[in-house]
Amino acid sequence: MNRIDQETFNIQKISIRVLEPVATITPFQDATMGPFPSFGLSIIRIEDIEGNVGEAPVYNSYTNILETCLFPILFHCEGMSYLDFFPKLYWSIRNEGFKGAASALLGQVDMALHDLAARRRGIPLYRYIGGERNRVKIYGSGGGTNYTLQELENEVALFLDAGVDCYKMKIGKDFGTNMTADIERVKHVRKLAGDRMQVAVDANQIWSSADVFRFIDAIGEEELCWLEEPVHSAAYDQIEELCKRTAVMVAYGESERTSKIFPMLANCGVKHLQPVPTQFGGIKEWMEVRDLCADRNLQLSSGGYSLYSSFLMTTASETSTIEYLYSLMYGLEKYFLIRPILENGYFHLPESEGLPVRINWDYCFKENKIVREQVWLKQDVPGYNPLVSM
Repeated sequence: MNRIDQETFNIQKISIRVLEPVATITPFQDATMGPFPSFGLSIIRIEDIEGNVGEAPVYNSYTNILETCLFPILFHCEGMSYLDFFPKLYWSIRNEGFKGAASALLGQVDMALHDLAARRRGIPLYRYIGGERNRVKIYGSGGGTNYTLQELENEVALFLDAGVDCYKMKIGKDFGTNMTADIERVKHVRKLAGDRMQVAVDANQIWSSADVFRFIDAIGEEELCWLEEPVHSAAYDQIEELCKRTAVMVAYGESERTSKIFPMLANCGVKHLQPVPTQFGGIKEWMEVRDLCADRNLQLSSGGYSLYSSFLMTTASETSTIEYLYSLMYGLEKYFLIRPILENGYFHLPESEGLPVRINWDYCFKENKIVREQVWLKQDVPGYNPLVSM
C-alpha cells in the first residue's frame, strides 16, 4: 500500500496562478510545432483547513473540467481516505476520456495532493513516495529544427560542460520535408559529441516508415542512442513494423495520458518508454509504467516540467533519466526559490519538504509576474453531480 492511501484531505481553497511567460534561451521549433519564442508556467495551489498547501504545474485553460469533475469531489471528501476518494476523482473524468486533457488534469491535481501530504509531514516528496537517493540522471534536450549549426554547437558544449552524456535533438526540419538538412545536422552533432556523449533524435511523429529508414540508412544505426516518435503515435501497426526492422531503440509515450497504453507499446517492440508525469493520469499510473519497464528490462525516461517530476525518478532504476529541455526550461528558473541543481550530469534534489521545486511567490507578487489568478472556495463549490447530457 502506498503511503498516501490513508491520508485524508479537508480542502478549503484552490487557486490557479498563471505566471508571465519567459523568453526561451533560443526560439525553439520541432518537426510539428513552433517556433516557441517564450514559455509559461501555471500553478495549481490546494490548501487544507489547517493552511497546508500543495502545488503542481497545471493546464490553465481547462477550468471547466476542473469545476465540473474534480473540484466538487476534492472539496467534499473530508474524512475520506485518499484510497477511497481518488477513484471518485478518476471515474469523474470518464466521459471526458482518459487520453486527453482531463487525464492530465487529474494527474496534476494528484501531484499537488502528494506535495501537500509530504509538506505537512515535513519531508521531501521523493522520500515520502519511497525514494532512497536524492539525485537522478538527466539527458540534455534541445537542438530545435530551426537551430543554426553554431547554436547546436553552443548547446552541445553547455551540456558537455555540465557532465551530461546524452543529448537529444530534433529532426524533421520544415515539417519533415528537408531530410538533407536533418542528416547534416545530426552528423554535425555526432562529430561534436565524439565519445563523450551519445546522441538521440526526436521526429515528433512527422515521418512515414519509408522516411525513417531513409534517415537511418544515411546516419547509421550505431550512431543513435534512440529514435523518438518517428511515426504517428497512434499508428501502432507502423510502430510495430519499425521496431521489427531496426536495431535502433525506439521511444514512445510522451503523447500518452494513461498507463493503460504502455503494455501495448511494449508489445509492439518499443524498448524505451516515456511517461510524462505532469501530463499523466496520476502518480500511481506513472509508477505502473516504471514497474513495466523494470519487469521487461525497458529503458525509462520522463520529460515535461522535469525539475518538478524528478522526484519520481528516484524510485526507478538508476539508469532511468529525466529530460532537461534547457532552451525552454532554464528561463523559468528565475521563479524558483528551491529547485534541483544540475551537477556532473545529475539533478541533485533539495531536502526541503514536498516537491523539489518551490515558487518564490514573494518575488512573483513584488515584480507583478502573476498575470492571472482564479480562486475557488469550498463554500462556493457544490458537491459532485455527474453530467450525462450532451
